[in-house]
Amino acid sequence: MQGAADSGSFAAGSVPAERGAYVWAIAISVTLGGLLFGYDWVVIGGARQFYEVYFGLTSTALIGWANSCALVGCLIGSLAAGTLADRFGRRRVLLVSAILFAVSSALTGWAHLFASFIVWRITGGVAIGLSSNIAPLYIAEISPAEIRGKLVSLNQLAIVVGILLAQVVNWRIARPVPADLSHHALLLSWNVQWGWRWMFFAVVAPAAVFICTSIFLPESPRWLLTNHRRDEAKSILERVGGLFYAASEISSIERSLVESSQENSLWADLLRPRFLRVVLIGIALAVLQQWTGINTLFNYAEEVYRSAGYAANDIFLNIVITGAINLIFTVLSMFLVDRIGRRWMMILGCAGIGISYLLCAYAYKAAWPPAAVLTLTLCAIACYALTLAPVTWVLIAEIFPNRIRSHGISIAVSALWIACFLLTYIFPALDSLLGITGTFSLYGIICLLGLLFVMGFVRETKGKTLEQIEADMTVRH
Repeated sequence: MQGAADSGSFAAGSVPAERGAYVWAIAISVTLGGLLFGYDWVVIGGARQFYEVYFGLTSTALIGWANSCALVGCLIGSLAAGTLADRFGRRRVLLVSAILFAVSSALTGWAHLFASFIVWRITGGVAIGLSSNIAPLYIAEISPAEIRGKLVSLNQLAIVVGILLAQVVNWRIARPVPADLSHHALLLSWNVQWGWRWMFFAVVAPAAVFICTSIFLPESPRWLLTNHRRDEAKSILERVGGLFYAASEISSIERSLVESSQENSLWADLLRPRFLRVVLIGIALAVLQQWTGINTLFNYAEEVYRSAGYAANDIFLNIVITGAINLIFTVLSMFLVDRIGRRWMMILGCAGIGISYLLCAYAYKAAWPPAAVLTLTLCAIACYALTLAPVTWVLIAEIFPNRIRSHGISIAVSALWIACFLLTYIFPALDSLLGITGTFSLYGIICLLGLLFVMGFVRETKGKTLEQIEADMTVRH
């Protein structure tokens, strides 16, 4: 009877409800890394005004280094993730990232020297780099095709929740500081001495939960088969989808591994003609996600909304609204990614963000009311949260062949972090050179060029197994 039930479910192309719950539980456990990623990325925004006073940071170079040094760790973690995941397995790398999140957060909060603060912020960046690579990779490799997009999108949802959590924690921990407080009194205030420390300490608790869940996660079946551990892979796949599902998946994966050879993946493989096209597409998708310019609406919200005519208190309210919109549309995307498909969501996203930006540029030039600028930026954020933000991660996790998946994701995510750094670093220069109107116009043009790229080079992956996607995306010789 069990075999008949499994056969019917597999033939229908769906996973039985009880097994679907098992996969969802695994995915939710893994996305704790995404939550920590979002929290650790944003917490510094609330802490900076206090630790800058504590460490006596006055030069723009040191202030900029303190705020951006974690990106160095992100890049290191991204570059190391592929090799580590292939050698030690996905689960162990997730466990290491969880430990690094806990340790770096605790010791960043405990830092009494600026040098120590920098070291532990970079270490936290390494945790982000590892997690941002391995979480979507692991979820994609363990998920059935029909719900893979939804489950990988969970990681983006967790990142957004982490961002909001950091904003709420910062708000609740910080105590009001009178405007007329002297520098000496400010230096001795609770916020400067302890408040910013507790903002970092707060992430230790969810990091400890992530450590515990990582210990009990099953290993990726595809990694197990690559390392000739067939019985373990079969057992996990049976729990995911039943006997017939497991047999079909094992046959498909083993056929893919035979065709691409069973040697360990090497960085040089990324340059092989068979794989180079998909590697370049992955890099382009990662860069496009960042160069749409959305992160400037989060990192430089004060400048964007002040230029539109908003006062300081209204700017803080606008930031809360942008965070809420980001969360709402990220949730909505989870219900659409496996219905509409990845390609169409990317096309609609590029078009929506690009048009919103161009209208926003015109709004600045024509001196439209501040509410118009806010509405247009919220439209851009909604389009991004609905499409490019989650779908880019889904595609990066799906498009690389088994042989190079870990290294391919590693290089794509590394490109994403480099693009993120460049976007954040050059915005003040762009704003000075082109003005806010010219800057938004430039971002709009990039989005429309991205639209053409997606239409020309990105194929639909909805509902396909990873092995079917590999056959579509790679060049056979």
